[in-house]
Amino acid sequence: MEELLAKATQGVDMDAPGAFIHIFINLMTMIPWAALFWWNLVFVAVGALLGWWRGKLLSGVIWALVLGPIGWIVVLLAPRSAKPPPLPR
Repeated sequence: MEELLAKATQGVDMDAPGAFIHIFINLMTMIPWAALFWWNLVFVAVGALLGWWRGKLLSGVIWALVLGPIGWIVVLLAPRSAKPPPLPR
């Protein structure tokens, strides 16, 4: 924990009025944004597949985008749509 605090406060004057912003920016640079982006795409793709299977494609995409894998459970527990999706030829 001390290592994280040291990285977050590196180069920050704690008495300066904008210290919070500098600490926040330091914390944001430590987040692996590329990995989060690709995992989010995987979650949305699986949500779209589950939504298509349940007859609610848009609902599956939105729930997966907002909640990630928990959105998959929401889509699976929702009642099926009246019209099933068409089968591939």
